[in-house]
Amino acid sequence: MRAIWKGHIRFSLVTIPVRIYNAVDTDQTIRFNQLHKEDHGPIGYDKKCKKCSKVVTSEDIVKGYPYEPDRFVIVEKDDLDKLKLKSTKIIEIEGFIDAKEVHPTLYEAPYYAGPDSPVAVKAYALLAATLKETGKMGIGKVVLRDREDVVMIAPQENGICLYKLRSPKEVRKIGEVPQLDSKGVDKKQLELAKNLVESMKTSLNKLDLTDKYNDALREMIEAKIEGKQIVTVEEEEKPIVDIMTALKQSIEQAKTQRKPMEKAKGEKKKVAAKASANGKHAKAKKVKAA
Repeated sequence: MRAIWKGHIRFSLVTIPVRIYNAVDTDQTIRFNQLHKEDHGPIGYDKKCKKCSKVVTSEDIVKGYPYEPDRFVIVEKDDLDKLKLKSTKIIEIEGFIDAKEVHPTLYEAPYYAGPDSPVAVKAYALLAATLKETGKMGIGKVVLRDREDVVMIAPQENGICLYKLRSPKEVRKIGEVPQLDSKGVDKKQLELAKNLVESMKTSLNKLDLTDKYNDALREMIEAKIEGKQIVTVEEEEKPIVDIMTALKQSIEQAKTQRKPMEKAKGEKKKVAAKASANGKHAKAKKVKAA
């Protein structure tokens, strides 16, 4: 795992050398190259100056901030290096809060923090244990990729996770969504819906969160490599029913799905295999090789 940032986490007079790592494994994402349709040659792009039409290289490009139409102030790397913000090298914890104070819409990206050297291990472990014991999250700032961001520092198992947070100003108000009904809902429908939720209650680790589209895409690619024919199976459209009928049917369906699982004591592997197979059949569009 390659570090993307190196510096310190500091709270009060305690300073811990850390390295920051991406928590998201982007290698799991399938990416396509753009090819010339005629001969399958890879497509490339030239960077061209819109003023003189000259093709330029990375060495010929500088950063410019537009302060008036067609007028820019040039910002060089040396200018950025002169910015003496502490957050370029130090994540200063400004306070500790309850995680529930941070609305989920503010979460932007997760990172892992690890101790930078054997000397930092004890202090790092102390901070992780303190956050875990108190149930509090640290809030600080860090400069990553030419931008200062607010981060929430949280414990995860025996390590520390950093969540980059959006500014509340960047998030639109949900009230801007068209056609939101503020008149309330039917009480009978609400009771049925609550019963349905209760019958479907589970825990996150029991849910199948596999990216089925990615699996189907990989399966399709492997089939094409092997020269197999691709067959697409369309799922049948279900008839539209009124919401009360739909809720009642859903509750009955949830009950019948739950019963076999309760009886299947001692046959966990068999049930898990069956659930996995059912999940694959539930794709909106299933792609398979024939």
